Amino acid sequence: MSAFKFKNYDFDYQTLVANFRYVGADGTEFCEKVQFARPAAKIPNDDRQFVYLLDSALFLAFYLIGTSYYKSRPTRRVESFGLDKEQARFFSIVYQDGLSQYAFENHLTRADLATFKADSPASLAERKNLRQKLLGNIKYPELKGFTDSSLILQSGGKDSLLNSELHKNTPHSYWYLSSSKNHPRLLDQLDQPLQHAIRTLDHEGLQKSKGFNGHVPVTYIVMSLALVQAILNRQKTVLTSIGQEGAEAHAIIRKSGKTARDFAKVNDGDLPVNHQWSKTADAEKLFRAYVHQYISPELDVYSPLREYTELKIAQLFAEKCWQKYGKKFSSCNVANYAQGKDNSNLKWCGNCAKCANSYLLFAPFVPRRELDDLFGGLSPFENPELADDFEGLLGINDKIKPFECVGEIDELRYAYHHRLPEYPDLPFTVPRSDFNIERKS
Repeated sequence: MSAFKFKNYDFDYQTLVANFRYVGADGTEFCEKVQFARPAAKIPNDDRQFVYLLDSALFLAFYLIGTSYYKSRPTRRVESFGLDKEQARFFSIVYQDGLSQYAFENHLTRADLATFKADSPASLAERKNLRQKLLGNIKYPELKGFTDSSLILQSGGKDSLLNSELHKNTPHSYWYLSSSKNHPRLLDQLDQPLQHAIRTLDHEGLQKSKGFNGHVPVTYIVMSLALVQAILNRQKTVLTSIGQEGAEAHAIIRKSGKTARDFAKVNDGDLPVNHQWSKTADAEKLFRAYVHQYISPELDVYSPLREYTELKIAQLFAEKCWQKYGKKFSSCNVANYAQGKDNSNLKWCGNCAKCANSYLLFAPFVPRRELDDLFGGLSPFENPELADDFEGLLGINDKIKPFECVGEIDELRYAYHHRLPEYPDLPFTVPRSDFNIERKS
């Protein structure tokens, strides 16, 4: 069995471009480029502690970005460098639980996915020598010139816009990551200028490999790149915008390869299938623990919305943000975030599970006419093309929940039965729910 190889990475302090290089199990070479935004202040690249801090964050991003190329030819074997036992455990979790949907879609089991091992003493010595050279006997680099300002990730969706509203009176800036120079124009209305970084995936290499495809833990990738940007800006905190979501699995891949929906019985070797794994509270804790142990305990990456249910976030958005952003925001991936899409003006496709989910979440708080206007004047409840998606979202007829970032089944059932009176009925019976919209994480 051939191995997937983590080749190397570099960063140019003049252009602010990072290159991440890998070799697939079939020998295909990949190189991804990320263009970071230029900070207002000069980057202290003559400060050895800063150089080590930035390199440590790039090292994390290097391994997380690797999921986008590893997936082309999955293999248990990986050739890494500079990993100790705890780092190997961390990345094994990412490349297994973080690729669970990918495994489901490609008929793989946990045993088919990568298992990292602590690297040889010689390889570890290289990292230790670099640390010694740049830090001396200091355990963690000092954050000289860093401020308590937060870098808030932005997308143009309800969660990130609400986050900006809730933090408008604290020191902050905004950051947006995309694969093109375009960004949603409504983000120009924010109270601070937007920093824009560009991630250029190696599509040529992926096409050459002609291997497997599937979902990767993209939230982890974005968080790691945001951390690099925050360090360049000398900010101590990265704020994501994630509520209480992702813990509910779609299915279980048994060790035998069979799939099941009996979530109460998860055995060793089984793999819970979760589209939102990297958005879960457990994944956030795991990521923060890595940052504190291997980069700096003074840096933090977390979501201040974590205490809220998705329904509560929708309610708060309706109260605090609808008047300003209601006609301009969107949470639809199909209409805005597919490769090559111009998302300068955000739209709703009206025919995807994310649209159906958003409609359910806002129906208890937004008058029907205003919400229907986002979908061309037609209620998604009356769109026959969305019937299967609604059944999956609401747990009807044992339909699997759509592979999207959506609410919990009980939460969406609650939303349906608490929608405003003017909303129509779906063409099937929806069970009642005692979901607590005020539930705390």
